[in-house]
Amino acid sequence: MHTTNAGAAPPAPYWLTPESCDLQDFIDTVSCRTALADYPHAAAVQENILVYDCDAVRELAANPAALHALQAEWGQALMDGPGVIVLKRAVTDMETLEQANRVFRDLIAGQHASGQTAGDHFARPGANDRIWNAQQKLCLRAPETFARYYANPVFAWISQAWLGPAYQMTAQVNVVNPGGAAQAPHRDYHLGFQSAAACAAYPAPVHQMSALLTLQGAVAHCDMPLESGPTLYLPWSQRYRAGFLAWQQRPFRDYFARHCVQLPLSQGDAVFFNPALFHAAGHNRSPDIRRMANLLQVSSPFGRAMEALDRRAMSAALYPALQALRAQGALDDAGIGHAIAACAEGYAFPSNLDRDQPIDGMAPPTQQQLMREALAQDWPAARLLDALDGHAWRQQA
Repeated sequence: MHTTNAGAAPPAPYWLTPESCDLQDFIDTVSCRTALADYPHAAAVQENILVYDCDAVRELAANPAALHALQAEWGQALMDGPGVIVLKRAVTDMETLEQANRVFRDLIAGQHASGQTAGDHFARPGANDRIWNAQQKLCLRAPETFARYYANPVFAWISQAWLGPAYQMTAQVNVVNPGGAAQAPHRDYHLGFQSAAACAAYPAPVHQMSALLTLQGAVAHCDMPLESGPTLYLPWSQRYRAGFLAWQQRPFRDYFARHCVQLPLSQGDAVFFNPALFHAAGHNRSPDIRRMANLLQVSSPFGRAMEALDRRAMSAALYPALQALRAQGALDDAGIGHAIAACAEGYAFPSNLDRDQPIDGMAPPTQQQLMREALAQDWPAARLLDALDGHAWRQQA
C-alpha cells in the first residue's frame, strides 16, 4: 500500500517554470565557501575555485588507486562543490600547443579572407573569432599535432571522472580579440541552448540530467591575464535546480555581474566545469592580446539511439500522407504533431556550425520544425524535399 510521510517536506516540483526561480534561493545556493580541507589533492582555493597542480597530478597518477581517488574528488567538486576546477600546467608540451595555434590562426585567416563571420551562441556575431569543429579540422590538417595534443592524459582523466569511458571529444576554438565585450552569463549545452519556454517543457529530472551529459573545458592557448578577459564564473551556481531558466532572467544576470570571479591563466593551463555553472567569456580590455582558448566539449556516450534511421527519407515519405490525412479530417493538428515527432529529428544538434550558423538563435531549425512549417504553408512535396536536402547538407561535416 502506498503511504506518505505527513511530516516530510513537500516534494520539489516535477515541472519547473520561470516562476520557479527565486533570487534569494539562488543567493543562498551560491553563498557557499570552498574549503581546501575538503579536497585533499587540491593545491589551493582561489576566488572560491579549486586549483590543482598537474605536475603533482601526473606523479599521483602513477598509482591507479590514487588516480581513482583523485577522479572521485574531481567529480564531487564538479557535481556538489564549486563546479569548476583549474588545472595548472595541464599542457606541458608547448611545441605541440604552438603547432596547434598555427593551424588555428591559418583557419581564422582563411575565414577572414572568405568574408565568413562565425556566429556565437552568447555574443554578437563577429565580436570573437570562432572555429567550429576545431576537432576535425585540426585532425585533418595536422594529424600528428592532433595526436600529440590529445595524447595528454590529463584531458582523459578529467573526462573519465565526469563521463566514464567511451566519452566523445569535440572542440571549438574561441578567440576574444582586444576590445571584445563579455558574453552574456549562461549555462551550457544541452538545455543551456534552449529558450525558457523550451526548458520549461522538460521535467525537472531532465534539467538535472542535462549537466551530466557534457563536460565543459577550456585550454589556454596563450597567457590570459585578467585584462584579457578570462572566463567569468559563479562558483556553486550549478547546484541551483532551476538554473536553466534562471540565467535568462535579468535579476540573476545582474547578480552574476556583481559576484562573478575570474582567475588569470598561463598558457597550457586548463579549466573544466559543470555545464550548469553560470559563466561567461570576459571583456578583453587589453590593447594587444588575442585571447585564444580551445573549448573542449566532452559528451556522454549514452545520448544516442540504438538504431540508425534515415529520418530524412522517413520525413519525405510521411509528408504527403500527412497532407492527405489532414485534408480528409482524419488527423487533427495534435495528432499530426505526434506523428511528426515519431518520424523527424527534433533536435538541432549535432550540426556543422560553419554552415548552420547560430545567428538568429542559439539553435538552428530542426527537421520537425521544417515539416511543421511546410504543412502550415502547404508546401508541395518537392519543396519540402529540397528543404530537407538543404538541412542535411548544412549538418554535414
